[in-house]
Amino acid sequence: MTSPQSASIIMTHFPANSFYRFLCLLGLFAFIASAPALAQVGRPGGPPVNSGAGGPAEKVELLPPGADSLVVLNEPGQIIRKLYNNVKFRHKGVLMYCDRAIQNVTSNVLEAYGNVRIVQGDTITVRSDTMYYYGNSRLANLRGRVTMKDRKMTLTTGQLDYDMAMGVAHYPNKGRIVDRENILTSQEGFYDTRTKQFTFRQNVRLVNPQYVLTADNLLYNSLTKIADFQGPTKIVNKDGTLVATQGQYNTVTRVSNFQQRATVETPKYTITGDSLFYDNTTDLGIAKGNVIMVAKEDKTIITGNHSRYNGKLGISRVTGNAVVRNVVSERDTLFMRADTLFSYDTPRKNPADTAKVVTTPGKKPVRKLVGNRNVVVYKSDLQSRCDSLVYDVADSTIYFFKKPIVWSQQYQLEADSMTAKMKHNHIDRMFLKTRSFVIARDTIQNFNQIKGRQITAFFKTRIDTVWASSSTIPKNSSGAKNPQVRPTTAPVVSTTAPFTRRENTVLDRVIVEGNGQSIYFAVDDKNKLVGMNRVESSRMNIDFEDSKVGQIRFYGQPDAQFVPPQEITGPKKELDGFRWRTEDKPTKDAVLNYKPLVKKSEKTTASVKPSPVGAVLNGKK
Repeated sequence: MTSPQSASIIMTHFPANSFYRFLCLLGLFAFIASAPALAQVGRPGGPPVNSGAGGPAEKVELLPPGADSLVVLNEPGQIIRKLYNNVKFRHKGVLMYCDRAIQNVTSNVLEAYGNVRIVQGDTITVRSDTMYYYGNSRLANLRGRVTMKDRKMTLTTGQLDYDMAMGVAHYPNKGRIVDRENILTSQEGFYDTRTKQFTFRQNVRLVNPQYVLTADNLLYNSLTKIADFQGPTKIVNKDGTLVATQGQYNTVTRVSNFQQRATVETPKYTITGDSLFYDNTTDLGIAKGNVIMVAKEDKTIITGNHSRYNGKLGISRVTGNAVVRNVVSERDTLFMRADTLFSYDTPRKNPADTAKVVTTPGKKPVRKLVGNRNVVVYKSDLQSRCDSLVYDVADSTIYFFKKPIVWSQQYQLEADSMTAKMKHNHIDRMFLKTRSFVIARDTIQNFNQIKGRQITAFFKTRIDTVWASSSTIPKNSSGAKNPQVRPTTAPVVSTTAPFTRRENTVLDRVIVEGNGQSIYFAVDDKNKLVGMNRVESSRMNIDFEDSKVGQIRFYGQPDAQFVPPQEITGPKKELDGFRWRTEDKPTKDAVLNYKPLVKKSEKTTASVKPSPVGAVLNGKK
């Protein structure tokens, strides 16, 4: 018999299905037990071979028939086997198959090559070209064409480290995961086989029949179908695009919930907020913190602290320092703020079914902007304060409610309610209802006043030519700039240096119906005051020329009084209720940085009254 010290290799070939094979195997095991330890076998840089805790680890078991052939290497202190063809092992209930294997019985390390397969119960199967398995730590390093399957998904990669003790698989190189609904690729990933939780890193891409998701880092649970994002993320589907940094997305219900700055873009709107909830199925979005909503069709921007968007109903609501910017022309923008702002898209309804909406090809839906409570408006030729307001964008009509006040350059208009019709982005006419009051300041700073039950005011746009800038204002003979020539702040139309042509909206004609009263100041050709006329009449028409009262027509037995200049005193030159409220006239900065007007004498009372806004939204203008 050959001594263990002199023998280096013993080869055994097993005839198939023979009793001789069984006897040889018994002799081989007896030899191994008496042989000195052989050299350690394992992957360089692998885990410690004796990392088992709580006593000696369970050895990897070679299952019969074991292999077609076996070679035993005799190395000091090590027991090493080389097995060829139909190799089968078992460890901790896990079956392992391969074409060729090197087993270090001493260190409990296994190298497997060719058609490597791991079968873990009836749930997980792993295949690869090569495997290094460390039995003490139950870690398998798989290389080559690696696939990992469970009942719900298939993972394909070139390198996989599978910790069977923890149930966690890790691929450090690009991997691809496929389930019934999704195809997901990433540069690196982890898979917890127990919780079905995936962790993906770098160049994450999730493709679904309904959407495509890209992210830097992604956590995905194949049971709950919920994706958690860490880093820049983008979701694109047929209904729009969502861009976010951190949050969750349910791939089944298509509900998103993001905690950091996020943006959702639909065919009609773009919504951005510090936090964002969006349901793709119901087209419902809720944004909080520094909210920005952009209506694409008419270049409308709404900002605030809280926004709720219902795409199916076409309704948006913004609260908390809510401001709307509507671009009416290349040179002018309408700014409006309110405690609550609404945006309504109101397509034409089918009369036979009020629940359905009929869309006309090529026809845009009617958009209405609604401001409720503490409304402030600024436009280059119109400023206003009121309790509530409706702006019909399609008809260029603004409805003012609950004792509004409107300013247009040197004009002030008040009534219980008002309607402003716009034409070519400028005021064309205004309708004042109940307790109507119009004040027009003339060139010598007198206030022409008109009162009545109902007033219709017509405006026109006048082109004025002024000096282009203060640097081009001509100087007088003493070298000083001419103080009588002042540049205006109206929109610029065109420039031919040193002159600038600007548009100004001026009052053209006023029609008063019911309980008409007026005070107007007469001036001569040299713009010198001649006297004051005070007239009462049931109906009157007043024409204006260059901010001066021109032709006047009174109907229904008018009562007129002329007051010469020397007799014009305070009470006589004002109608009852006269208030020139130029200090309340808002600027653009006042709209963007709103502070409510509070009067010491005002007391707040709780009352509920029907809102006139609903009538306008329902078409009852």
